Amino acid sequence: MTNKQQADPRKAGPRPPFPKQRQGAPGAETEMDPPPDYGESSYVGQGRLRGKKALITGGDSGIGRAVALAFAREGADVAFSFVADAESRDAAITASLIRDERRRALAVGVHLEDQRDCHQLIKKTIDELGGIDVLVNNAATQEKSIERFEELTPERIERTFAVNVFALFHITRAALSQMKPGAAIINTASIQAFEPSPNILDYAVTKAAVVNFTKGLSRELIDRGIRVNAVAPGPVWTPLIVQSFDPEEVAEFGKSNPTGRPAQPVELAPAYVFLASDEARFITGEVLAVTGGKFAD
Repeated sequence: MTNKQQADPRKAGPRPPFPKQRQGAPGAETEMDPPPDYGESSYVGQGRLRGKKALITGGDSGIGRAVALAFAREGADVAFSFVADAESRDAAITASLIRDERRRALAVGVHLEDQRDCHQLIKKTIDELGGIDVLVNNAATQEKSIERFEELTPERIERTFAVNVFALFHITRAALSQMKPGAAIINTASIQAFEPSPNILDYAVTKAAVVNFTKGLSRELIDRGIRVNAVAPGPVWTPLIVQSFDPEEVAEFGKSNPTGRPAQPVELAPAYVFLASDEARFITGEVLAVTGGKFAD
């Protein structure tokens, strides 16, 4: 992003209250009010990823779309996954944004809870782009907020772990055969890894696993010249929010943050660009918190 003057972080994005709204899973960015800012009119690239080939899971909307657009404007070709059929409309928009930057775009509809789809995603990326220099494990599922722990059914727990944790293993394992020294892996964690909310405990626990995965894997892969880091967002205005919480909670989303508002997806993108770029070549095993002042300890 570029600004003519320093922006007050409290006023740099929409603040609650927001219109009351609710969507079914997985949610659509095109139906959110206000629409998230993913950087279309504000992110300015500097060529920091010129010639790179990137794969982003969950790149159709939210943080994933903002990262996909930023990577394209930084010079990378971008493949990304989306939930087959359910997110086709958002995926088409993201692919068009990437192509508008004269970069190659590949949108792959998958169900990441299926190990075979994870492997197909890597195969299609290699066939189209010819390699993977940057892998962003960003896709996640977060289901409806609950009131009591007993509402966490075995089916829900298994699905949350399948998408948020097991797919992380399957995709990374398959991608590593194509990644060379200098490559980077960036995982999306969350403030929830450090301050878990009981009403989405299944999601929070998976994000703690992402942090552990990042730190553990980084120790092995640095011996291959591959860096592994994570970004831990705080509250971000994405479709995940309007399909998880009650309309009353959505209306006040981000209000308790020190900035008084949630982040916009574009405000997360620079962290991913930095960690993907050669500017971060001496950084591995780290978790970069982008939380608006909400501490992730």
